Amino acid sequence: MRTVIQRVIRASVTVDEQTTGSIQTGLLVLLGIEDADNAEDITWLSNKLVNLRVFGDAEGVMNLSVKDVDGGILLVSQFTLFAGTKKGNRPSYIRASKPDIAIPLYEQMIQQLSQDLGKPVATGIFGADMKVDLLNDGPVTILIDTKSKE
Repeated sequence: MRTVIQRVIRASVTVDEQTTGSIQTGLLVLLGIEDADNAEDITWLSNKLVNLRVFGDAEGVMNLSVKDVDGGILLVSQFTLFAGTKKGNRPSYIRASKPDIAIPLYEQMIQQLSQDLGKPVATGIFGADMKVDLLNDGPVTILIDTKSKE
C-alpha cells in the first residue's frame, strides 16, 4: 500500500456534486493498493496513521497524533499512486490492483482505521470521479509505502 498523507484543517470529497465524506482537523489519506498488499499491510499502516505524530503540542512541536487531537481521517482511494513513469510520457497503472482485489482491501482498511481511531473514517467512493477539496495545514505531507518501511 502506498499513501500520501496530508495534515489538514479541513478536507472533503464530492462525487456528482454530493459530499461523500468530510473532516475538520485531521489527515487526508490518499491510498493506492497493489496486488501484493494483504492484511498485514492494513494492520501496520492503520497503526502508523493513527499514531503518526504530526500535530503540534502546546509548544508547537509535532508531538501529537490524529488520535491525540481527536481529529478525523478522510480516506480516498487513489490508484494513480502506483503510476509507472519510467517509459514514455503516458503513465502505466499496471501495478495498481484491479477492483476485485482492491475494493475488499480498501474496505478492510476503512474498518481497521475506524477501529484504531475509535470513530468512523470519512471516505470517497471507490472508482468514482472524485473532487477532493482540502486546506493543507503546514503544509505537512508525508509519503508511506508498506513495502519500504523506513
